[in-house]
Amino acid sequence: MFSHLPAPVLDTIISLSAAYQEDTRSQKVDLGIGVYKNSQGHTPIMQAISAAQTRVTAAQTTKAYVGIAGCEHFNQSMTDLVLADTSAHSRVATIQTPGASGGLRMFADLIKFAQPESTIWLSNPSYVNHAPIMEAAGLDVKYYAYFNPETKTVDKEALLTDLAQAGPKDVVLLHGCCHNPTGADMDFATWQAVTALAQQQGFTPFVDAAYLGFGDSFAQDSAGLRYMADHVDEMMLTVSCSKNFGLYRERTGAAMVIAKTSQEAANAKGKLLNLARSSYTMPPDHGAALVRTVLQDDELKASWMTELSEMQHRLLSLRQSLCKELRNKLDTSQFDFIEQHKGMFSVLGLTPEQMTRLREEFAIYGVTDGRINIAGLTEDAIPYVADSITKVC
Repeated sequence: MFSHLPAPVLDTIISLSAAYQEDTRSQKVDLGIGVYKNSQGHTPIMQAISAAQTRVTAAQTTKAYVGIAGCEHFNQSMTDLVLADTSAHSRVATIQTPGASGGLRMFADLIKFAQPESTIWLSNPSYVNHAPIMEAAGLDVKYYAYFNPETKTVDKEALLTDLAQAGPKDVVLLHGCCHNPTGADMDFATWQAVTALAQQQGFTPFVDAAYLGFGDSFAQDSAGLRYMADHVDEMMLTVSCSKNFGLYRERTGAAMVIAKTSQEAANAKGKLLNLARSSYTMPPDHGAALVRTVLQDDELKASWMTELSEMQHRLLSLRQSLCKELRNKLDTSQFDFIEQHKGMFSVLGLTPEQMTRLREEFAIYGVTDGRINIAGLTEDAIPYVADSITKVC
């Protein structure tokens, strides 16, 4: 049965992280895997989450099943957090999923069931797992222009030109903010223009929001998707709690389906639950219990928002410091785009050969396509990283 299976192809980012762990050099920097790290190079547990964990553990009396939809209090809290005061709030249905990736797969399966001939459009480039998830569900994948490698910004004109070709049988997947892998975000005017195209062409928007709060602020980062949700009849939205709540290993996410009416949204939710039952049955409870506890307590929620803001400001500071070092060492503005990007990632524009040199000669681990995780930097390591980049340029 298994003898004919090919040798596995290792995940690029996961294998990069493993190679970093095995590297015995004393000076090494992991800019590959997408996790937030503090000034000590650790991924911390947020104070609000620690406090919530104490409460949850003290109050919990059972580990019985919660349900296929997960915790409905979590679902409502996440819906309120993202969509409060929009017209979509009254016509949305939400389920808890095993991370945003679980939500991506559930929606891919829902699209295949509801509209089998659908084509899903992804940005070029996009999150490394987007295409495999969509293709595994049997969907056709196309790409729309997004990132200009020369300017290191969003190519708005090319993006809109490509999406003008999408029609009623198409789904367009957008990054909510802090685009992975480029760090280049659509501005609000582009969100408005894409929304107008969706209304005109009839395609269904699908927004993957994995980094809300890591770009400018939670409110600013969600402004585009909220505008879109307010102005289209149908939309899908996946939200992750991995980054902004620091719950990476708890696999906590939500999938929200917005429909023309609340009844149509409820029908879609029912199908999502059927799909979940035949896949993972139900999501893990612990992370959702922590998020629910934080969002339902004014004091904990304020603490969380403060911590999230501190993380966002630190990311901005790291970007500014790296730009300053590179500017001073190269006497050029070549890398100033890093400061303009949002969230955890930027694409440096280095070749695979240059990225390999960074890893082999200087123990600086970044993805071969040039993506680095800004959050993997520590303040002390920035001069070394900048110096190493100048030596491979």
